[in-house]
Parts: sequence; structure tokens; C-alpha cells
Amino acid sequence: MAPPQLPTVRLGRETCGDPAAATRREWIATNGLGGYATAAIDGSPVRRYSGWLVAALEPPVARTVLVGALLETVAVGGRSYALASLARAGRGRDPDGGRHLEAFELEGMRPTWRFAAGGAVVEKRAWMAHGANTTYVRYRVVRGGPVTLTVEPLVVHRDHHDLNPMDERRPAVGAVAGGLEARWEGRATVLSLLGPGAAAMPQPDGTDRGWVRGIALPVETGRGLDDVADLAVAGSFAVRLADGDGWTLVLTVEDRATVDLDGERALAAARARDAELLARAGVGPAADPAVRQLVLAADQFVVGRPVRGEATPGRSVIAGYPWFNDWGRDTMIALPGLTLATGRPDDAARILRSYAPFVRDGLLPNSFPDAERAEPWYHTVDAALWYVHAVRAYLAATGDAALIDDLLPTLRAILDRYHGGTRFGIAVDPADGLVRAGVPGVQLTWMDARADDWVVTPRIGKPVEIEGLWVHACRTVAAWCAERGLDDAAARYRGWGDTAAASFRARFFRAELGWCADVLDGPSGDELRLRPNQLLALALEPDLLERKALRSVVDACARELLVGGALRSLAPSDPGYLGAYRGDRITRDAAYHQGTAWTWLLGPFVDAARAAGWSEAALADVVEPVRDHLREAGLGTVSECLEGDPPHRPVGCHAQAWGVAEALRALRSVGAG
Repeated sequence: MAPPQLPTVRLGRETCGDPAAATRREWIATNGLGGYATAAIDGSPVRRYSGWLVAALEPPVARTVLVGALLETVAVGGRSYALASLARAGRGRDPDGGRHLEAFELEGMRPTWRFAAGGAVVEKRAWMAHGANTTYVRYRVVRGGPVTLTVEPLVVHRDHHDLNPMDERRPAVGAVAGGLEARWEGRATVLSLLGPGAAAMPQPDGTDRGWVRGIALPVETGRGLDDVADLAVAGSFAVRLADGDGWTLVLTVEDRATVDLDGERALAAARARDAELLARAGVGPAADPAVRQLVLAADQFVVGRPVRGEATPGRSVIAGYPWFNDWGRDTMIALPGLTLATGRPDDAARILRSYAPFVRDGLLPNSFPDAERAEPWYHTVDAALWYVHAVRAYLAATGDAALIDDLLPTLRAILDRYHGGTRFGIAVDPADGLVRAGVPGVQLTWMDARADDWVVTPRIGKPVEIEGLWVHACRTVAAWCAERGLDDAAARYRGWGDTAAASFRARFFRAELGWCADVLDGPSGDELRLRPNQLLALALEPDLLERKALRSVVDACARELLVGGALRSLAPSDPGYLGAYRGDRITRDAAYHQGTAWTWLLGPFVDAARAAGWSEAALADVVEPVRDHLREAGLGTVSECLEGDPPHRPVGCHAQAWGVAEALRALRSVGAG
């Protein structure tokens, strides 16, 4: 049976044959547990997070690099050709590696390679099993066989954040049925490397071939971090393949008895899941290819998360691959695009229910640590308010009032604690009904860059988007209380929202500038810089400004902030603007919210611009750059940020949940699918 028609990102020799261009583009596969596999399109590791199996050992966290690279050769007519590519510190790229890559494409989110060497054409495809820390790498000879394929997995056991120090001890590798098994002293992990039908040979200890040292990681070089890796050779697999023959290498930490070693069957299951996801989203073969692609990209971020006291795992959202865990703020912002715009309301409900038990003192966790049993961090003023919005979006999409009944006590507790005061100086100012927040040394809003003890954009006072979120939350919960006959509560929340809305109209918009203040009543007074945060407030509650003022704000943001399907975090005309995002951590953090453009802001811009009277044709033009972006950086997905300066190079995480979610939501809202 032919595979279902799927979105495709395809790159030919003009990109694959250019090492610089190839290593700027990365693929990513995920497993629904927080685990992933990612590398450059030529297969080479380019960052500490690169690997063919990065397993979430305590899903969705404790992510551990186990297979860092694959060395592959094909022998044709008595001559060997290297398919894999590695760069070595001080020596450059392997001279033969990467030269034989003819084309790269995505089948859904599955990377597919086509190699041409010695008259033979070999196809390779990789994916992860959903719900398992298992990666499949399947090879097939298209023509020009027979060939002898040899694959050497390069292994390690380290946290995905930690490049050095590394464990210098090689694993103990032994033969098992169908392949090899690697174990590390003092660690519980058992890594199975399985390839039935091939001759599998463990790498003997104490040989020069036991390590591949000095692997250069160019992305880390650009980030000013440690940039050299060492990987151990676990052994080798050799298999002879004729035209049309296929062979699959399986990399797993699961119980071998539970792993399907039939590569064709596993691939068919992965394709069937893609088809189901597209069908649930209501995007058929004739739909916009970008929408179809983003539906599948959205699936990569939805993961399971244990909920204490609950036998059934909950749901959460990985904020971004490769380095973020699940974050409360990012989860709630991304939820409408990742789940409701993709026909997955059940996942939305599970996410919302999963987070309710974590609410403390009216606050939702900002982020969860790398150890599943550790306590989450609550340093955020907006996550709980975005939670109210996510519940509202769910109700609008489903009409499921039962969820509102269950969550209303939690939502009311959030508003009550905000009004009366909670951690980090968060409280409503009785003088104007606006939410004030912030204490020195803590970053509470989404502009949360911190370099050691330096909070780059502290925004202490009354941030504009927080006021919009507060009005939105008060109006929302007031309506739900009124529907349930809770008249006193409804009047109270409605009054809080009305007071805040009146103060917003009176205080935020500055006619002489044409935009809103970013923060009121800060330690140094009002902050008037042109930033995109006002769009977040106005996208949720457009009536916070008169129509003329709303249009002025949107036009000012379009003129100075809108670039390539993203919005700058600060206007270039500002003396503090930093248009490049590169260099060491301190330099990058300084620019993170001082000019770097954020992809997730595209959705709020479209909402605010539509409310301000922009035409649908103009909005369609605004979202058009998303299509081109799918073929750069993280292929088939959306990067976290772009540099503020042209040519707006993608930076940050190469797969970001709210970037995907808001791009998808924006595309669908302008009638693209």
C-alpha cells in the first residue's frame, strides 16, 4: 500500500552539498515522552543535544544522550563510500563524508535521505516510536546493488545539557540476539542496538578504534560554549543488500521483548499515526501544505507528565527542543494552537486538568526541573492568567461546560490571590485596580532573560500584557460564575475587571507616541519603549483602547517590530536595541528581549491587527514568511526566534512549541486550511 500523502520539505544538492548550508539545517524526531533525535541534515552532530537517541529516562525529563552519531559506509564494486559526515576539531570535516548526499526531505516529520555513491542509490529514513524511547533507522537500496552497508553506532551516557565532563569509561558492550547491548558501570540504563539480519560485532576494548574523539560542534562554537565531543564506538553492523532490500537498525532503552523489530511494520504504524493526526485536524490532501506540516510539528510537543496522586498520566507541553522542559506559561499559550487547532480537545482537557493540582498561592508553575520528583518553580506573574485564557479557548472550541465546573474553584482561587496579594509582590493596586508585580532579582514576565544575577528586563511595576490578561481573566471567570448563579462572585470579578479596564484606557496609551507604555509605575517611573507586549493585551481585549488608538498601536508595531513572520522584542530606533543574537551566554541573554524577534508573537499580532481593521489579504501576507521558514533551521517546524537585524537568521531553539502553535493558529485564521 502506498504511504499516505504527507507534507514534504525537500532540499537538493544545492543545499545538501554545501556543508555550511547543511549544518545550519536540523531535523528532529520525537516520541511523545520528551525524548528526541536530532542532527544536521547530513547526519552530523552539531550541538551537545544532537543524537539519534536522546531518551527521556524519567518522562518527560531526565533526557539523556545515548547514541550521539552513526558512522555509515557502503561498499560497491570493491570500493567503500562514507555516507556519514563528522567535523573534527582542528581538522575540518571528513573529506568523504556528506559528499554523497543527493537529497533530503521530510515525510511528515520523518527525515529521509537519498545517497548516490558508486552507481548505487541508498535511501535512509529515521523516526521514533510514539510512546517509547526507541529510534528506528531504516536503509533501503533503491538501485545499483548489491551493496554492503556497515553502520557503527557511537554511544555515550550523559545528560543532554552536559557536554563536559564526560564519562571516559567505555560501556561494556556484548552480543545479544539480533544485535548488541551496552551497559555503563554505575548506571541502570541498558542500551540495545538491534539489527536482525546483519552481522553484529562488539568493538573490542583497548583498541584505537574504541573512541571517536574531537568531534566539533559548530552550533556550540557559535554559542560561546564547550564545543568538542567524544563518543565511544559500540561496535558495527554489516549487511549485504540487493536492489529493493531494506534493513533497520533499532536503538532503544526499552525492554527488548516489547520492541517491534520489523522496520516496515513500524514505519507503517508511524505513517498511519500521521494520517490520523491530519484527519483529526480536518486537513486533507488538498489543504495548505504548510498547515499540514505544522499539524504534524505540533504533535511533537504534547507529552505525558505524571500527576501526583493520579494513576493515569496527565499531559503537558515541551516548551522547545532541544533544551526546554515543560513550562506553564508556554504550555498555556501554546495549548490552543497545539491541541484545539489540530482537533485534539481531549489532549487540551488533560493538559488543563494536569496543571490544576500544581497551582500554589494562585500561581501556576513557570517550569518543571529536569528531575521528575523535584518541585516546580513558580516565578511567573502571567502563567496562571494564561491558564484562564486556555480554559476559555477550550470551552469556545468544545462547549464542554463540565470542565469549567471542575476547574472553576481553581480559577477563582487564582483571581482571589492575585487581588489580595501573593508571592513576588504580585497584587492588585487598590488605587487603580491594576496588577503590580516584581521584586528585585526575579524575572516574572515572559521577557525573562537572566544572566547570572543580572535580570535583563526586570519590568517591575504594572506590565501592559499582565493588565490585559487580568481584565481578560476577570471578565471570563465573572461570566462563568454568573452562569452558575454565583452572583456575588460574578459581580466582584466583573468589578475588578471593569476597574482595571478603565485604568488601562486612561493610563497606557500615549497619543504623542502612537503606542502604549510597556510598564507603568516602575522603580524609575513609566517605561515607554516600543515593545510587542501591548499586542498581547489588545489581542485578548481589543476594547481596552478606542479603535483609532488600537489601529495606531498595531501600525506602529508593524512598522518597527514585524519582520519575517515574527516580531522584534524592541524597536530598532531604541538606543538599547540589539539586533544580533550570537556570542557567549551573557551576550545572547542581553539581546534575547532587546531586539531579537519572536515567532510566537505572530498569532497575537494577527488577532490585534484583525481587530484594528486590517484586511484579510494583508494578514495573509503577514503569515506568508512561515512557509519559507519551514525550510530553514529546524526543518518542518518553527524556531524560537529570529535575529532582529536582516537577514533575520533563525536562532534559539530550532523547534519551539508556541512558535509552531501560533504560526498554525495564524495560518488557519486567515483561511489557509
